[in-house]
Amino acid sequence: MASQVSSKVFDFLKLIEKNNNREWFNDNKNLFLEAQSDFQNFTEELITEMGKFDEHILKIDAKKSLLRIYRDTRFSKDKTPYKTYFGASLGMGKMNSKAGFYLHVEPGKSFLGSGIYLPDSPILKEIRKEISIFKDDFLTSIENQDFKKYYGALDQEHKLKNVPQGFEKENPMGEFLKLKSFIGVHNMTNKELMEKNAVKNISKIFEAAKPLNNFLDTSISNIQD
Repeated sequence: MASQVSSKVFDFLKLIEKNNNREWFNDNKNLFLEAQSDFQNFTEELITEMGKFDEHILKIDAKKSLLRIYRDTRFSKDKTPYKTYFGASLGMGKMNSKAGFYLHVEPGKSFLGSGIYLPDSPILKEIRKEISIFKDDFLTSIENQDFKKYYGALDQEHKLKNVPQGFEKENPMGEFLKLKSFIGVHNMTNKELMEKNAVKNISKIFEAAKPLNNFLDTSISNIQD
């Protein structure tokens, strides 16, 4: 097991960024497999640690949680074939149907994500309805000391200009109802990920978002019941 992200992971990612072509990748696939194995081991250790605050996380298969290295270039102007990062989705449902956690390791651009990212319309509508009705519970989940310490506030990248239909324009939760994702983001340096206690530190940061995920999943369960 690995309690920190290995230098092999970062070394490979730096190389693939400079040599993002199939010929180089095929000639150096051993470097990829070694880095991928190290990242998987780190993810397994992280899952075990996170299980201390969320037993459902323990059901996750680390190998299946890893994102594929191959890019989908069908609808992209960028035709480079490989991702320049490793990612692991922890607890998020298929097609972002459940709140969870995301680990993104990329030299100089690593981050942790917690919450739900661009859910489908029925799920988004239900979350917005719950936020409007149970505003105190929602605010408690994102305004507690730990969440603010690690995430600051919810990410504002995906947001409507106006309060969505079905809600009063003067709704006191209007700014939150405009959101299309409910995600907290915590940036991490290479050094932080390579520290010996990285697994415990990351788990602590994820744990700070557990109240938010609980609120979101309760909202989603109204559809699934």
